[in-house]
Amino acid sequence: MKVLVLGGTRYFGVHMVNSLLDRGHSVTIATRGRRRDRFGDRVERLVIERTDQESLKSCLGKRRFDAVCDNLAFCQDDVKILLDNLDCGRYVMTSSAAVYSEMRPDLKESGFDPLSYRLRWGTSMEYGEGKRQAECNLFQRYQQFNPAAVRLPYVIGEDDYTGRLYFYVENTVKGEPMNIDNLEERIAFIRSDEAGDFLAWSAGQRFTGPVNAASKGTISLREVINYVEKKTGKEAVFSRAGMDGPFNGQKSFSLDVALAESLGYRFTSLDEWVCGLLDRFIEKSISG
Repeated sequence: MKVLVLGGTRYFGVHMVNSLLDRGHSVTIATRGRRRDRFGDRVERLVIERTDQESLKSCLGKRRFDAVCDNLAFCQDDVKILLDNLDCGRYVMTSSAAVYSEMRPDLKESGFDPLSYRLRWGTSMEYGEGKRQAECNLFQRYQQFNPAAVRLPYVIGEDDYTGRLYFYVENTVKGEPMNIDNLEERIAFIRSDEAGDFLAWSAGQRFTGPVNAASKGTISLREVINYVEKKTGKEAVFSRAGMDGPFNGQKSFSLDVALAESLGYRFTSLDEWVCGLLDRFIEKSISG
Protein backbone atom coordinates (compact mmCIF):
# COMPACT_ATOMS: atom_id res chain seq x y z
CA MET A 1 0.00 0.00 0.00
CA LYS A 2 1.30 3.49 -0.90
CA VAL A 3 0.92 5.84 2.08
CA LEU A 4 1.53 9.58 2.23
CA VAL A 5 2.37 10.97 5.68
CA LEU A 6 2.15 14.60 6.72
CA GLY A 7 3.84 15.17 10.06
CA GLY A 8 6.11 12.15 10.26
CA THR A 9 9.46 13.59 11.32
CA ARG A 10 9.02 14.03 15.05
CA TYR A 11 7.31 12.58 18.10
CA PHE A 12 4.52 10.05 17.49
CA GLY A 13 4.69 10.77 13.76
CA VAL A 14 8.07 9.02 13.71
CA HIS A 15 6.54 5.98 15.41
CA MET A 16 3.72 6.03 12.86
CA VAL A 17 6.14 5.98 9.92
CA ASN A 18 8.16 3.16 11.48
CA SER A 19 4.98 1.18 12.08
CA LEU A 20 3.85 1.71 8.49
CA LEU A 21 7.24 0.51 7.26
CA ASP A 22 7.13 -2.51 9.57
CA ARG A 23 3.76 -3.38 8.07
CA GLY A 24 5.35 -3.44 4.62
CA HIS A 25 3.85 -0.24 3.23
CA SER A 26 5.58 2.11 0.80
CA VAL A 27 5.84 5.45 2.62
CA THR A 28 6.24 8.99 1.32
CA ILE A 29 6.71 11.76 3.86
CA ALA A 30 5.75 15.31 2.94
CA THR A 31 7.41 18.13 4.89
CA ARG A 32 8.65 21.68 4.45
CA GLY A 33 12.16 20.24 4.25
CA ARG A 34 13.35 21.93 7.45
CA ARG A 35 13.71 18.88 9.68
CA ARG A 36 16.04 15.95 9.07
CA ASP A 37 14.79 12.43 9.65
CA ARG A 38 16.42 9.07 10.27
CA PHE A 39 14.47 6.94 7.83
CA GLY A 40 17.30 6.78 5.29
CA ASP A 41 16.34 5.24 1.97
CA ARG A 42 13.29 3.51 3.44
CA VAL A 43 11.02 6.44 2.54
CA GLU A 44 10.45 8.85 -0.31
CA ARG A 45 10.42 12.55 0.53
CA LEU A 46 8.42 15.46 -0.84
CA VAL A 47 8.91 19.12 0.06
CA ILE A 48 5.59 20.94 0.25
CA GLU A 49 3.86 23.82 1.99
CA ARG A 50 0.50 22.39 2.98
CA THR A 51 -1.20 25.78 3.20
CA ASP A 52 -0.10 26.70 -0.34
CA GLN A 53 -2.42 25.35 -3.01
CA GLU A 54 0.13 25.72 -5.80
CA SER A 55 2.72 23.81 -3.80
CA LEU A 56 0.26 20.97 -3.24
CA LYS A 57 -0.79 20.90 -6.88
CA SER A 58 2.76 20.73 -8.17
CA CYS A 59 3.82 17.97 -5.77
CA LEU A 60 0.66 15.90 -5.46
CA GLY A 61 -1.48 16.71 -8.49
CA LYS A 62 -0.44 13.73 -10.64
CA ARG A 63 0.03 11.18 -7.88
CA ARG A 64 -2.36 8.79 -6.18
CA PHE A 65 -1.94 7.26 -2.74
CA ASP A 66 -3.81 4.37 -1.23
CA ALA A 67 -3.91 6.16 2.11
CA VAL A 68 -2.91 9.47 3.65
CA CYS A 69 -2.08 9.97 7.34
CA ASP A 70 -2.32 13.63 8.32
CA ASN A 71 -0.93 14.62 11.72
CA LEU A 72 -0.92 18.33 10.93
CA ALA A 73 -4.52 19.33 10.16
CA PHE A 74 -5.54 21.93 12.73
CA CYS A 75 -8.72 23.40 11.26
CA GLN A 76 -11.25 23.19 8.43
CA ASP A 77 -9.08 25.15 5.99
CA ASP A 78 -6.20 22.69 6.43
CA VAL A 79 -8.49 19.82 5.44
CA LYS A 80 -9.97 21.67 2.48
CA ILE A 81 -6.75 22.83 0.84
CA LEU A 82 -5.17 19.40 1.14
CA LEU A 83 -8.10 17.25 0.02
CA ASP A 84 -9.00 19.57 -2.85
CA ASN A 85 -5.54 18.81 -4.27
CA LEU A 86 -5.17 15.16 -3.34
CA ASP A 87 -6.05 11.82 -4.91
CA CYS A 88 -6.22 9.01 -2.37
CA GLY A 89 -8.31 6.04 -1.37
CA ARG A 90 -8.36 6.74 2.37
CA TYR A 91 -7.63 9.71 4.61
CA VAL A 92 -6.82 9.39 8.33
CA MET A 93 -6.64 12.60 10.33
CA THR A 94 -5.11 12.94 13.79
CA SER A 95 -7.77 14.58 15.92
CA SER A 96 -8.02 15.16 19.65
CA ALA A 97 -10.07 14.52 22.77
CA ALA A 98 -10.34 18.33 22.82
CA VAL A 99 -13.30 18.01 20.42
CA TYR A 100 -15.42 17.00 23.41
CA SER A 101 -16.81 20.18 24.95
CA GLU A 102 -17.43 18.51 28.33
CA MET A 103 -14.52 16.60 29.83
CA ARG A 104 -15.74 13.57 31.80
CA PRO A 105 -14.99 9.87 32.26
CA ASP A 106 -15.73 7.33 29.50
CA LEU A 107 -16.21 9.75 26.62
CA LYS A 108 -17.71 7.97 23.61
CA GLU A 109 -17.35 9.03 19.99
CA SER A 110 -21.05 10.03 19.98
CA GLY A 111 -20.16 12.81 22.44
CA PHE A 112 -19.27 14.96 19.45
CA ASP A 113 -21.03 14.48 16.11
CA PRO A 114 -19.15 16.27 13.31
CA LEU A 115 -22.00 15.64 10.87
CA SER A 116 -24.49 17.75 12.82
CA TYR A 117 -22.10 20.47 14.05
CA ARG A 118 -22.14 23.78 12.17
CA LEU A 119 -19.22 24.21 9.81
CA ARG A 120 -17.75 27.72 9.94
CA TRP A 121 -15.14 29.43 7.76
CA GLY A 122 -12.60 32.20 7.98
CA THR A 123 -12.32 32.71 11.72
CA SER A 124 -9.43 32.10 14.09
CA MET A 125 -10.19 29.63 16.86
CA GLU A 126 -8.70 27.82 19.81
CA TYR A 127 -7.36 24.28 19.51
CA GLY A 128 -10.51 22.34 20.44
CA GLU A 129 -12.77 24.31 18.11
CA GLY A 130 -10.17 24.06 15.35
CA LYS A 131 -10.22 20.27 15.61
CA ARG A 132 -14.03 20.23 15.71
CA GLN A 133 -14.15 22.29 12.53
CA ALA A 134 -11.53 20.08 10.86
CA GLU A 135 -13.67 17.02 11.59
CA CYS A 136 -16.82 18.81 10.42
CA ASN A 137 -15.30 19.70 7.06
CA LEU A 138 -13.85 16.22 6.65
CA PHE A 139 -17.01 14.24 7.31
CA GLN A 140 -19.51 16.68 5.82
CA ARG A 141 -17.70 17.29 2.53
CA TYR A 142 -15.13 14.55 1.83
CA GLN A 143 -16.77 11.19 2.41
CA GLN A 144 -15.33 10.00 -0.92
CA PHE A 145 -11.95 9.68 0.82
CA ASN A 146 -13.24 7.01 3.26
CA PRO A 147 -12.21 9.30 6.12
CA ALA A 148 -11.37 8.52 9.72
CA ALA A 149 -10.45 10.87 12.58
CA VAL A 150 -8.43 9.45 15.46
CA ARG A 151 -9.19 11.25 18.72
CA LEU A 152 -6.17 11.14 21.04
CA PRO A 153 -5.80 12.22 24.68
CA TYR A 154 -2.47 13.62 25.90
CA VAL A 155 0.38 11.79 24.19
CA ILE A 156 3.38 11.13 26.43
CA GLY A 157 6.70 9.34 26.14
CA GLU A 158 10.44 9.84 26.53
CA ASP A 159 10.41 11.64 23.20
CA ASP A 160 7.72 14.15 24.24
CA TYR A 161 9.22 17.47 23.15
CA THR A 162 6.60 19.41 25.14
CA GLY A 163 7.97 18.11 28.46
CA ARG A 164 4.53 18.36 30.06
CA LEU A 165 4.64 15.28 32.28
CA TYR A 166 8.38 15.65 32.82
CA PHE A 167 7.68 19.08 34.37
CA TYR A 168 6.14 17.45 37.45
CA VAL A 169 8.98 14.95 37.83
CA GLU A 170 11.82 17.42 37.36
CA ASN A 171 10.43 20.08 39.66
CA THR A 172 9.66 17.56 42.39
CA VAL A 173 13.21 16.17 42.21
CA LYS A 174 14.76 19.65 42.22
CA GLY A 175 12.45 21.11 44.86
CA GLU A 176 11.20 23.87 42.59
CA PRO A 177 7.83 25.40 43.63
CA MET A 178 4.88 24.39 41.45
CA ASN A 179 1.43 25.95 41.17
CA ILE A 180 -0.93 23.07 40.42
CA ASP A 181 -4.71 23.48 40.47
CA ASN A 182 -5.82 19.94 39.64
CA LEU A 183 -3.84 17.45 41.69
CA GLU A 184 -6.77 15.07 42.14
CA GLU A 185 -8.16 15.12 38.60
CA ARG A 186 -7.74 11.81 36.74
CA ILE A 187 -6.31 12.26 33.25
CA ALA A 188 -6.16 9.99 30.20
CA PHE A 189 -2.96 9.43 28.23
CA ILE A 190 -1.57 7.35 25.40
CA ARG A 191 2.07 6.38 24.91
CA SER A 192 3.70 8.02 21.89
CA ASP A 193 4.67 4.77 20.16
CA GLU A 194 1.18 3.35 20.67
CA ALA A 195 -0.42 6.49 19.23
CA GLY A 196 1.79 6.15 16.16
CA ASP A 197 1.06 2.45 15.82
CA PHE A 198 -2.70 2.95 16.03
CA LEU A 199 -2.61 5.64 13.35
CA ALA A 200 -0.58 3.34 11.09
CA TRP A 201 -2.98 0.47 11.75
CA SER A 202 -5.96 2.72 10.97
CA ALA A 203 -4.54 3.56 7.55
CA GLY A 204 -5.00 -0.05 6.49
CA GLN A 205 -8.52 -0.46 7.86
CA ARG A 206 -11.88 0.21 6.23
CA PHE A 207 -13.86 1.85 9.04
CA THR A 208 -14.88 5.47 8.66
CA GLY A 209 -15.81 8.17 11.14
CA PRO A 210 -14.27 9.27 14.43
CA VAL A 211 -12.57 6.77 16.74
CA ASN A 212 -11.04 7.15 20.20
CA ALA A 213 -7.55 5.86 20.92
CA ALA A 214 -6.08 5.80 24.44
CA SER A 215 -4.30 3.63 26.94
CA LYS A 216 -6.74 2.07 29.39
CA GLY A 217 -7.00 3.74 32.76
CA THR A 218 -6.17 7.18 34.11
CA ILE A 219 -3.77 8.71 36.61
CA SER A 220 -3.82 11.83 38.77
CA LEU A 221 -0.98 14.28 39.14
CA ARG A 222 -1.09 13.56 42.87
CA GLU A 223 -0.25 9.93 42.09
CA VAL A 224 2.53 10.97 39.73
CA ILE A 225 4.13 13.24 42.31
CA ASN A 226 3.66 10.76 45.17
CA TYR A 227 5.46 8.13 43.08
CA VAL A 228 8.38 10.48 42.41
CA GLU A 229 8.58 11.44 46.09
CA LYS A 230 8.62 7.80 47.18
CA LYS A 231 11.28 6.82 44.63
CA THR A 232 13.60 9.76 45.34
CA GLY A 233 12.98 10.75 48.94
CA LYS A 234 12.28 14.29 47.74
CA GLU A 235 9.24 16.35 48.70
CA ALA A 236 7.29 18.39 46.17
CA VAL A 237 6.92 22.10 46.87
CA PHE A 238 3.52 23.62 46.12
CA SER A 239 3.05 27.38 45.93
CA ARG A 240 0.74 29.75 44.12
CA ALA A 241 3.87 31.72 43.29
CA GLY A 242 5.45 28.67 41.65
CA MET A 243 5.57 27.72 37.99
CA ASP A 244 2.17 26.81 36.56
CA GLY A 245 1.65 23.12 35.83
CA PRO A 246 1.26 22.34 32.10
CA PHE A 247 -1.97 20.43 32.78
CA ASN A 248 -3.53 23.15 34.94
CA GLY A 249 -7.26 23.46 34.38
CA GLN A 250 -7.64 19.95 33.00
CA LYS A 251 -10.64 18.14 34.50
CA SER A 252 -10.93 14.39 34.90
CA PHE A 253 -11.62 12.54 31.67
CA SER A 254 -11.10 9.23 29.92
CA LEU A 255 -11.86 7.92 26.45
CA ASP A 256 -14.00 4.87 25.80
CA VAL A 257 -12.01 2.71 23.34
CA ALA A 258 -14.63 0.00 22.86
CA LEU A 259 -15.14 0.95 19.21
CA ALA A 260 -11.45 0.67 18.31
CA GLU A 261 -11.15 -2.63 20.16
CA SER A 262 -14.27 -3.99 18.44
CA LEU A 263 -12.47 -3.28 15.16
CA GLY A 264 -9.54 -5.42 16.26
CA TYR A 265 -7.00 -3.17 17.99
CA ARG A 266 -5.88 -3.79 21.58
CA PHE A 267 -4.58 -0.96 23.74
CA THR A 268 -2.18 -1.24 26.66
CA SER A 269 -3.17 -0.35 30.20
CA LEU A 270 -1.63 2.82 31.58
CA ASP A 271 -0.41 1.00 34.69
CA GLU A 272 1.64 -1.37 32.50
CA TRP A 273 4.09 1.35 31.49
CA VAL A 274 3.62 4.70 33.23
CA CYS A 275 5.85 3.83 36.22
CA GLY A 276 8.65 2.80 33.86
CA LEU A 277 8.32 6.12 32.06
CA LEU A 278 8.40 8.02 35.36
CA ASP A 279 11.52 6.08 36.37
CA ARG A 280 13.28 7.22 33.20
CA PHE A 281 12.15 10.80 33.81
CA ILE A 282 13.53 10.57 37.35
CA GLU A 283 16.90 9.37 36.03
CA LYS A 284 16.94 12.19 33.48
CA SER A 285 16.11 14.86 36.05
CA ILE A 286 18.81 13.63 38.45
CA SER A 287 21.52 13.28 35.82
CA GLY A 288 20.59 16.56 34.18
